[in-house]
Amino acid sequence: MQADFRPKQIYEQVADQIRAGILSGQYAHGSRLPSERDLAQRLKVSRPAVREAIGALQNEGMVTTRHGSGTYVADCPLQVNEAAPDYAGLPPVDADFSPISTLEVRLLIEPAIARLAARRAQRDPLAERYLEQMIDVKDIGDPLQQARWSEADRLFHRQLAMMTGDILIARIAEEINKTMEQPLWNRLRDDGIYDPERIQLYAAEHRLIYEAIISGDEDAAAFYVEGHLKRVRRDISSRE
Repeated sequence: MQADFRPKQIYEQVADQIRAGILSGQYAHGSRLPSERDLAQRLKVSRPAVREAIGALQNEGMVTTRHGSGTYVADCPLQVNEAAPDYAGLPPVDADFSPISTLEVRLLIEPAIARLAARRAQRDPLAERYLEQMIDVKDIGDPLQQARWSEADRLFHRQLAMMTGDILIARIAEEINKTMEQPLWNRLRDDGIYDPERIQLYAAEHRLIYEAIISGDEDAAAFYVEGHLKRVRRDISSRE
């Protein structure tokens, strides 16, 4: 049976071009890649698309990123070649969704979810537990605490949909929530949120969302969700 054709997302196309430059020797092993801004200008794409492409290449082991320094081609040619699958055929059907696209969908849906949950104005023990888990994390540099924070964040947003009492909305939210388990989402989120002040700010925004919902303030709940998601989008779109 012939495989279904799927058009490549923009970040996949950008990753293909950068990857080809690495494999051809245009970008030497151990060398620093051009900045995200320069790559965006050269390839005529947005900086968020470049950020996503670099995140995908990081997950493949082809590049590494050093905060405050830039992105570098992996030192070991064998490691790069072994990490890179055969890209000559059709695009992979299991490529991660673009995190920026995921956020655009969430911006359409989650403010409405918050409004519906606020109409019920009911406390939720699970949402409160996830909120407390986020607040309790102090050292985001510790991999275990980082994983705990990320899981609590994901489950908190999923629980907001459960708080609407609408099974269809909960099902839709669950599908969107699955994209927050994908490696590319995790990579960009972790790179964008790597200091205690940032995660505490995020935890405070989650608390505002929850308190607006349980107090029945639909406008405030939607406002806080939208503001939070826009901050996430800014933080993961670019490092520079």
